Amino acid sequence: MKRWLAGLTLGAVLLSAQAAVDTFEFSSELERERFYAISSELRCPKCQNQNIADSDAPIAHDLRNEVYRLLEDGRSDEEVVDYMVARYGDFVRYRPALNAETLVLWFGPVFFLLAGFLAVFMLVRRRQRAAKDPLDTILTSEEQQRLDQLLEEKKSQND
Repeated sequence: MKRWLAGLTLGAVLLSAQAAVDTFEFSSELERERFYAISSELRCPKCQNQNIADSDAPIAHDLRNEVYRLLEDGRSDEEVVDYMVARYGDFVRYRPALNAETLVLWFGPVFFLLAGFLAVFMLVRRRQRAAKDPLDTILTSEEQQRLDQLLEEKKSQND
């Protein structure tokens, strides 16, 4: 029984460990470093949270092959990235370029953070004013006069 269980476990492990290993022949160590640098900058279109160097998706394998082919053709790093952006859009880059289409990506979080701080600041100031004299900030002058009148009436009724 133990052998059967061990064999079943080993089979399950072997079947689940099917990660593809790319073997590329580079002309120099510099080419290898460029390949891995570019591969780690490009996002896998299927996984969306992994770069193509770490992803086991078939599309990531194809993209790694394409990066390798472009580097072997003598293209620069910028040309390889530009080719991928032209084909897959700015989403394929982990750090998209700063242009009119990506302004929200770059400055949106800062804008919302500042808007949040401004809202908190205004709330705190409003509460501080209300804490000083609650009736002055809540009631208008007409309402204050009416309240004084009602209080006088109530006082005269009790006497």
